[in-house]
Amino acid sequence: MNILVCISRVPDTATRILVGPDGKTIDTQGIKYVISPYDEYGIEEGLRLKEKNGGTVTAVTVGSEGSTDILRTALAMCVDKAVLIKADTHKDSYFVAKNLAEYAKEINPDIIFMGRQSVDYDSLQMPSMVSEFLGIPSVSVVSKLTIADGKATAERDVEGGKEIVEASLPCIISCQKGLNEPRYPKLPDIMKAKSKPIETREAIQTDEKVTVLGMSIPLKQRAGRILGDGDGDIDELVRLLHEEAKII
Repeated sequence: MNILVCISRVPDTATRILVGPDGKTIDTQGIKYVISPYDEYGIEEGLRLKEKNGGTVTAVTVGSEGSTDILRTALAMCVDKAVLIKADTHKDSYFVAKNLAEYAKEINPDIIFMGRQSVDYDSLQMPSMVSEFLGIPSVSVVSKLTIADGKATAERDVEGGKEIVEASLPCIISCQKGLNEPRYPKLPDIMKAKSKPIETREAIQTDEKVTVLGMSIPLKQRAGRILGDGDGDIDELVRLLHEEAKII
């Protein structure tokens, strides 16, 4: 099978995020970047599919030169090929989806895996956009997948339950937690990945459809207090509401 996995580079969830001087982007100084966690499920599922049916797994990302770090991580996880579509980091979802779709048209994959969303902007737009550009089915939030007879049977999470759907290949699968347990790269594979080639190509330029006007960090909320239910606690609650919260 020809398997394509689309991955994105995001700040580590443990990183403290600050807004940059322009007020529209994050301050990248000192930030550690990783593969978006949901994309790791896509890599793992692609590798398992290859191990079962044979074929190749290609990891692709759209981003700056620095995005080679996540591609090397994907290579360490044992994908066969890594591709960087080089572009300014600050591009909207339309731009990224268009470039991913154009690359997919070149290699004609049997199946495309993506994370359900990237954990930085949380737009949840990429799978549907690429699906529309390619004119192929897309199944979102998949937590279980079976491939047989040219079809994908997927179990997906819905409010309060599960839904089982079927789509013909080629199709796009957006991956959810629970689909699998992503493997940790082994040390020998990490060392080999450092010297493996990464194909680099320039992005196709498109008009941006969405412009970021500004970003802000949420205000910190004061910690709450839990009081008892005795008479003295009621008096204390009244005092706090009057003197500290100043709402009575």
